[in-house]
Amino acid sequence: MELAKFIRDIPDFPKHGIVFKDITPLLADPTAFQFSIDRMAERYAGSDIDAIAAAEARGFLFAAPLALKLRKPLVPLRKPGKLPYRSYSLKYELEYGSAELQMHVDGIDHGARVLLVDDVLATGGTMQASAQLLDHAGGKVAGYCFLVELDFLGGREKLAPHPVYSLIRY
Repeated sequence: MELAKFIRDIPDFPKHGIVFKDITPLLADPTAFQFSIDRMAERYAGSDIDAIAAAEARGFLFAAPLALKLRKPLVPLRKPGKLPYRSYSLKYELEYGSAELQMHVDGIDHGARVLLVDDVLATGGTMQASAQLLDHAGGKVAGYCFLVELDFLGGREKLAPHPVYSLIRY
């Protein structure tokens, strides 16, 4: 299946000069969405992964069904004030400002190998911060998985030396 036909370009969003890759047409097509999750699951079936983590919000859309399919725990990485229990926290800078991620202190076991999942790999800032948060919690990055990767922004290089898997690359 040609998944790229389900990705819509939105010019000048969120600001002038940016062409946003809108994944909602793919989410609206159950066959394409299922195909995406199945391809991700095939890639990681039998891998040495203890858990799957994703930063809110769009990462959850792919991480949750993937975690179910692989029968792995899901670890949500949330914005401040969204988690009810004691949490680790990490503030970081992005191309449009700053952000913060949090995860429960008991979200992963010490030494757990965690697959980080998101919808789009752009500059890699959110995934770098996610990896730092996992490291702080005693986990290890097993790899990164994305629906879409924007090669021209160089995010893959920032995530080295960990393996990066993307279904669609621009």
